[in-house]
Order: sequence, then C-alpha cells, then structure tokens
Amino acid sequence: MAKENISIQPLGDRVVVKPVNKEDMAKSSSGIIIPETANKEKPERGTVVAIGTGKYENGELTPMNVKVGDTVLFSKYGYDEVKVDGQEYYILAESNVLAIIPKK
Repeated sequence: MAKENISIQPLGDRVVVKPVNKEDMAKSSSGIIIPETANKEKPERGTVVAIGTGKYENGELTPMNVKVGDTVLFSKYGYDEVKVDGQEYYILAESNVLAIIPKK
C-alpha cells in the first residue's frame, strides 16, 4: 500500500482516517449485497493515513496503538469530518477506534 501524502498532522492522540468508498461497502466480503438504504449510513471503517504522537498522562507519553496503513473500525459519530484537497477525512481520538482489522 502506498503511503498517502496529506497536508494535515493530527495532535496528541488523534488519528486521521480516510473512510472506505461507498462502492466498497455495497457488498460484504462474503458476497452479500447490502441494501442501498443501509449504504446511506456513515461508514464506520477506514484506513489510517496519519497519527499524532500519543497522549500524555501523568507526565508520560503513551504511544499510539494504531499505525498508518491500518484498517480500523471506529465509533459511528465519534469523529470530525474535514476535507483536504477535495478528499474527505475523519479526525478522531484513538479511544474512538474500536478495532484494527488485520490484513489477509
């Protein structure tokens, strides 16, 4: 996977995620067609394109658990939408990342 160059750097424990394309969500991995009405929901999956340095707690830096290139599941409404160079991204706290989807 090629690293995406974006002109945004998140701070602290923030993560920048590129949401999956709506076309990619139209069919499940097992081939089940998902109805168009369900497809209008906000995506809850995306690819991490940038991460902050981590969170300071009690004067110590806690490193990030996610890394650039990870595919993640995240809370449905726990992010802020931003557009950079015409591309939509979500900025969310690492605590709103629910899981990392392993590559096959």
